[in-house]
Amino acid sequence: MKRFLTACLLCVGLIGAVSAATDATLTRDVNAFMDGWHDDAANTRMAYFDKIAKDGVYIGTDRTELWTRDEFKAWSKKYFDAKAAWTFKATRRNVYASADKSLIWFDELLDTKNMGPAMASGVLRTTKTGFEIVHYQLSLAVPNQVNDQVVGIIAAHEKTLKK
Repeated sequence: MKRFLTACLLCVGLIGAVSAATDATLTRDVNAFMDGWHDDAANTRMAYFDKIAKDGVYIGTDRTELWTRDEFKAWSKKYFDAKAAWTFKATRRNVYASADKSLIWFDELLDTKNMGPAMASGVLRTTKTGFEIVHYQLSLAVPNQVNDQVVGIIAAHEKTLKK
């Protein structure tokens, strides 16, 4: 009986180790995919858009920026044609997954070339060929200490739009 219990505990421990390894592998794979996606934009490679699902959504920092993949591609064309898209480098990324790992969601802190610090979150879907982005939302990381100033600037801007 003692050997049986020892064997059971060993199996449970091994299952936990395999699960931890799988999570580390999944995180590594998601990081490589997302870092590659950001690199595609920085180098204006059209493969950037292929990594977004056909039914994918991209939400930018302006409240008018809610696009399907194809709308986002059309809007971005001028930047990619000019070889001057955006450069985002993740400085931290947290990765989470459904039990079957078919859906993965993440949040990331970004250093950007032109926008300053930013944050983003997204959802990936696992396909037969890898990951695809079904949802990505970008936001500026506004420090709490200057939030009132930013809100004031936005309010002033909104008043000019109403005139």
